[in-house]
Amino acid sequence: MTELETMQVRLNKIVAEDFGRVALLLEGRDTAGKSSTIREVTHYLPTYNYSVSLSSKPSKKDMKHWLNFWKSKMPRKNQIVFFDRSWYSRAMVQKINGWCTDKQYQSFMAKVNRWEEKQKGVTFIKFWLSISEEEQARRLEERKKNPLKSWKLSENDERALSYYDTMTLLKEKVITTCGDWHTIDYNNKEVGRLNLITTLVEILERKNEEGKIRVGEDAGRARTNLAQHRA
Repeated sequence: MTELETMQVRLNKIVAEDFGRVALLLEGRDTAGKSSTIREVTHYLPTYNYSVSLSSKPSKKDMKHWLNFWKSKMPRKNQIVFFDRSWYSRAMVQKINGWCTDKQYQSFMAKVNRWEEKQKGVTFIKFWLSISEEEQARRLEERKKNPLKSWKLSENDERALSYYDTMTLLKEKVITTCGDWHTIDYNNKEVGRLNLITTLVEILERKNEEGKIRVGEDAGRARTNLAQHRA
């Protein structure tokens, strides 16, 4: 069994129990490896324990009511939703491509933390898949030449390298002000996937253990209160 498969087994054990509602965000540059990571992580997961929210072009209505649009995509009980790009597109790809106004960008940055806090019971796990400028250039060239991947190539991909540094600045603003982010080196996708699923499993195992401790403490207090009441 490979290291990746070992982590997949541990993840399956987690989802076999009551693990709550988990929103797993994957953000990164074009060609970073978001889609392939979701395929690997979910390969052995029971289909009823997860869903995938794919990146797509939003409608004008969704653009206007951006965070409200994403509220309907939050996970249900005992489900992980994998977001292949998320509401943070507003602060990165939309901003860099001029798809949103400065006012919309500023409003998003001011509201997003509070909005996430209002999604009661949802655990947000956020990943930035990090690749170098040289590695992105290599992958974009491979995408052009590979007939199995060329369908992914878009005008945005063609421009991606021209705004590498600008994306870095926008990304840094997000990961330093918008909750806890985990930056994973994805210059080697195989190593990156292993590090990501390891981080995910450790977070969920710790979360479940803390939950069990709280349940035990609550039960202990309940027994104490009952005994005092009887006395």
